[in-house]
Amino acid sequence: MDQNVSYPKKWEAKVATMVHKAKADQIWPLFEDFFGLHKWFPGLTTCRGIHGSNGEPGCIRYCSGFGIKQESCTNESNSKMSWSKERLVVIDRAQMTFTYEMVDCNIGYKSYVSTVKIVLGDEKRGGCAVEWWISLDPVVGWKLEDLVKKYEVGLELMVKKMEAAIFGSC
Repeated sequence: MDQNVSYPKKWEAKVATMVHKAKADQIWPLFEDFFGLHKWFPGLTTCRGIHGSNGEPGCIRYCSGFGIKQESCTNESNSKMSWSKERLVVIDRAQMTFTYEMVDCNIGYKSYVSTVKIVLGDEKRGGCAVEWWISLDPVVGWKLEDLVKKYEVGLELMVKKMEAAIFGSC
């Protein structure tokens, strides 16, 4: 390895949001459905299993339609549908956490690994928190802050949609 070559540091970030009404054991099954992300993630039109059994390590899902698009050199959004193939690496149902990796995509991500964890809240008042860690190689032409903002907004909208499904729209 050439010691004079500078390698970019991985981008790492954590986003989190509070779930105010639902308890962890109500939210977890919705996240645990690895092939069902399209039901909750804003703009995701397709999520289906393409390998293995849903929720089992090694299974792979195909997702498309989400709003994270690779930007072209001319700063115009690529009009192609965004897609990714994601493998469930590990799941710990007792700890309500799972880790997955992108094995292929058209959005510019390399070495992408993500962990989602549901954190217990106050059992008397209900509620919990959802934490989502991401790690990936820097994406040319993007800023980590902008990517984090997209994840923050996406997670907040997901949780609102989940709570509406659990308790009905109010």
